Amino acid sequence: MLGTIVNTCTILIGGAFGALVRSGVGEKYKKVLFDGLGLCCLVLGMNASLPGMAKSEFPVLFILSLSIGGLIGTRLDLAGRLDRLNARLNARSGKANNGLQGLVTGCLLYCIGTFSIVGPVLSALSPTAGWSWGEPANTFLYTNATLDLVSSAVLAASYGWIMLLAAPILFCWQGLFYVVGYCCGDGMPEPMRVELSIVGGVLILSSGLGILGIKDCKTVNLLPSLLVPVVFYLIRGL
Repeated sequence: MLGTIVNTCTILIGGAFGALVRSGVGEKYKKVLFDGLGLCCLVLGMNASLPGMAKSEFPVLFILSLSIGGLIGTRLDLAGRLDRLNARLNARSGKANNGLQGLVTGCLLYCIGTFSIVGPVLSALSPTAGWSWGEPANTFLYTNATLDLVSSAVLAASYGWIMLLAAPILFCWQGLFYVVGYCCGDGMPEPMRVELSIVGGVLILSSGLGILGIKDCKTVNLLPSLLVPVVFYLIRGL
């Protein structure tokens, strides 16, 4: 569990640093940060999704996941609800900031990927990894923590203090997989992890397109897509 705690702390540290220096960053430099963040999302999204395509048992599952998930998210108007909540927060603070969209992007970056899904499971499966600093099973989480330290600082410099809320979300996310690994062994089948990485990578890519102003794909409406592979493999397992 130590790896997850370290990962959570790096997001808090990086986010706090980015939020503190945010007021001293000029608009043209914030624009550079946004552009860099958008490009990083494109690269990370492709890196998460493309390798999984070759390993996928059902190459069309991610298409079905995005289609079904998108329909559910649109029906629930998740993006609209988020926009309205963000507008109310802006009205109270008197500042225009798309912080909730940034929080969604941050959570996708932190939580989706091999390191953040497989890492907690490997940590739980090792008899000493839970609290051992040098245990190799924690390597995935330490690597993820290093990446998140940098990305959280950039995100917070762009969106502000709201990005610190991503830390408890990451802790709960990785904690869930830790519990699954501890109680059930390698409880998540590899094919499910592959499909989650593909769908999650597409969502990160979608966020990058929105940040760069190329295309607003309403990524929030696509979030239910992450549930479709889980439901599919649970039904298949029965």
